[in-house]
Amino acid sequence: MPTEEPNDEETKQFLERPDDFLLKSFPSQVQATVVMAIIDVLSTHSPDEEYIGEEIQPYWADDKVINAAFERFNGRMKVIEGIIDARNADTNLRNRAGAGVVPYQLLKPFSGPGVTGKGVPNSISI
Repeated sequence: MPTEEPNDEETKQFLERPDDFLLKSFPSQVQATVVMAIIDVLSTHSPDEEYIGEEIQPYWADDKVINAAFERFNGRMKVIEGIIDARNADTNLRNRAGAGVVPYQLLKPFSGPGVTGKGVPNSISI
């Protein structure tokens, strides 16, 4: 990117060919590919990913109090997912629905494998 105090040569290049000047500031294809690959690896949900409130741990399932609390929590997570889906479908919310608007999915509780942009994992390990 241009420095805060460009020299005369940079100013001349910028004024003559601003497009070329801007293109020089972008990363190379190799640099961009490396960054994209790293982001993809760090963003991908594995097929065995566990999400918060999705499934009770087997050693807790026998305790009736914990099981009841988990069922309430799991139900609430499903309600939250339904609220998010309903808001995404509401055409009155212009920031959520319409042509070219990507629906909000970031904090939807559950997700499938791959890069989905949704799901709240039980834990994070990078």
